Amino acid sequence: MDNGYIERIKKCKSEQKINNEMLSAMTGIPFGTLSKILAGISDSPRLSNMMAICDALGVSLQYIMTGEPENHCNYLLEEDEIALMERYRSLDGYGRRMIGTVLEQECRRVQEQVAVFSAASDKKRTKKSLPASAQPAGEKSAKVLPTVGAPVRRRELRLYDLPVSAGTGNLLSETSSVPISVPYDQRTAQADFALRVSGNSMEPRYHNGDVLLVVSGADVAQGELGIYLLDGDVFFKEFGGDCLISLNSAYKPIRLSDYESVRCLGKVVGKLRQVQVDKEADK
Repeated sequence: MDNGYIERIKKCKSEQKINNEMLSAMTGIPFGTLSKILAGISDSPRLSNMMAICDALGVSLQYIMTGEPENHCNYLLEEDEIALMERYRSLDGYGRRMIGTVLEQECRRVQEQVAVFSAASDKKRTKKSLPASAQPAGEKSAKVLPTVGAPVRRRELRLYDLPVSAGTGNLLSETSSVPISVPYDQRTAQADFALRVSGNSMEPRYHNGDVLLVVSGADVAQGELGIYLLDGDVFFKEFGGDCLISLNSAYKPIRLSDYESVRCLGKVVGKLRQVQVDKEADK
């Protein structure tokens, strides 16, 4: 592995005046392990450690590993995706070629399904718009080839700012939100709204300004993350049964028994690194 990533990490540390002890505390990576990574002793550092370092420094994994600017269409990997990447990196050349072959076949299969569905929908709409005399007779179905370079499918969500809503008890007010355009995937498809958080109580995993994907009214199990309204104040925390827990050990758990009104506004199902505000929709 090119050791250029080490110099980029050191450069970010220097700019932010962060030493190894501070970075170890921010990432949760043991000091000894972190020292080996930054000294180049670890030839293949764990992806989860690299993601934690990037989160703590507020930079993208793409920049740290390649030196290239961040891809604005990218968003953070989930834990299961990180686990898959780490397992892939443990394979030899033969195993990686096998994975590549299967992945290529599956991508082609999905593209063909999408193309067939799209063509069928277009055909149905065309038939509805044409008079009966204009419909082709004896029409035969043709094989539809997968489209290449098709635009990324997107959807709109409402983005709310937690600092603006805190204390009002009116988190989902249209006046306190803006529409944003996000890539359409499994996580964004189930989200009902997005929420920008403030503060460092959920570091090192979540940082000030991060945008969360939230499913409104969903049940939050112990150990999962949710948005809570406590006596009019909004919190983003881990549910601990009888308390709400911050990922940052500097913050004490919040006892739910200390509040008269406790309400769960939704379950956090993911995080976006960047979002595109749809200004036209807001006009």
